[in-house]
Amino acid sequence: MTDAPAPLADRLRALALYLLPHHALSRMVHRLARMQTPLKDPVARWFIRHYGLDMDEAVHADPADYPSFNALFTRALRPGVRPLDPRPDALLSPADARVSQLGRIHGDRLLQAKGHDYTAAALLGDAQRAAPFQDGEFITLYLSPRDYHRVHMPVSGSLRETVHIPGRLFSVAPFTTRTIPGLFARNERLVCLFDTDQGPLALVLVGAINVGSIETVWGGEMGSRPRGAPRVTDHRAAPVALERGEEMGRFNLGSTVILLLPRGRVRWDPELAPDRRVRMGQGLGTLAG
Repeated sequence: MTDAPAPLADRLRALALYLLPHHALSRMVHRLARMQTPLKDPVARWFIRHYGLDMDEAVHADPADYPSFNALFTRALRPGVRPLDPRPDALLSPADARVSQLGRIHGDRLLQAKGHDYTAAALLGDAQRAAPFQDGEFITLYLSPRDYHRVHMPVSGSLRETVHIPGRLFSVAPFTTRTIPGLFARNERLVCLFDTDQGPLALVLVGAINVGSIETVWGGEMGSRPRGAPRVTDHRAAPVALERGEEMGRFNLGSTVILLLPRGRVRWDPELAPDRRVRMGQGLGTLAG
């Protein structure tokens, strides 16, 4: 694909991001978000109003009940407010999010935005990991600051391998996906490869500015790294089995989740399209056995 010019306003906003010290800023936000200060409650109340958080869904509706801003941001939801699609063959949305892109992987290439694509090999760290997803299917889900920020399993699976790939921490807001080439393959990310009854599944947690910290239920908080070799962990000797809808990780501020599936393994819901909002547990499509 050839790159199409992004709107001038988007390009100017993105230009500033190239100049920022991504990891230094994210480390500062990481510390501030965990501090217990008298400013925490007024800042939290402003954040709730500004972004329209639905606190009635949370286990704790009062922001004063959270010891830190990060605890509010990674809040748990009350049982039952995100019912799972009851169809046993439904591929569940792993998060509350907005659909950025979805559809066919053309050979090895995934669509980022109009005029921009990138390769599965670059996203996952090498061509061998990407091979099962050749001509497969993908969906990219953007989590905004207002969203619930825990990530859940779209289908039951056993964790085979994780790959922590260092990189930049560009914003992953819509204006950057329209502007920065290869954005998701340039940002720091955690690639999680699962074995499922429907074949392999790649679930990629993409970091972003102020979101260098990603957590998983099996490994805790992942330290952020701007450079270095990918850290590969083989989990087959001590498998982590997770059921559909079970929490697998969380972002400490908003970011992006990308799912990759092999060819012919999912039929997308025909109502799904870019900019469509989805909720955790909602069916994104049906899986082939």
